[in-house]
Amino acid sequence: MRRDVFQAIADPTRREIIGLIAHKTLNLNEIAENFEMSRPAISQHIKILTECGLVEITQQGRNRYCNIQFQKLAEISKWVEQYRIFWTNKLDALEIHLSKETKST
Repeated sequence: MRRDVFQAIADPTRREIIGLIAHKTLNLNEIAENFEMSRPAISQHIKILTECGLVEITQQGRNRYCNIQFQKLAEISKWVEQYRIFWTNKLDALEIHLSKETKST
């Protein structure tokens, strides 16, 4: 099943995993050491991140390493940016309007 990337990043544990491996490639055990949950639970989170294309698993000997897929993160950032610009413009206009209202009273 192909998962939606926004479903994946909606979970705080998965966002934290992304944060960890964005700075350094880690194996599954190294990732699990950062959480108070079982290794199978971490593996399930990694599986979801892999299914949506945010993480790629590479095998090196007996270890499986997780690598972040920055291109996929860039796609998310681009999508979010359009809404940041929209809301920034709306809030700036509201601020100007309220400033005028305050000065006129």
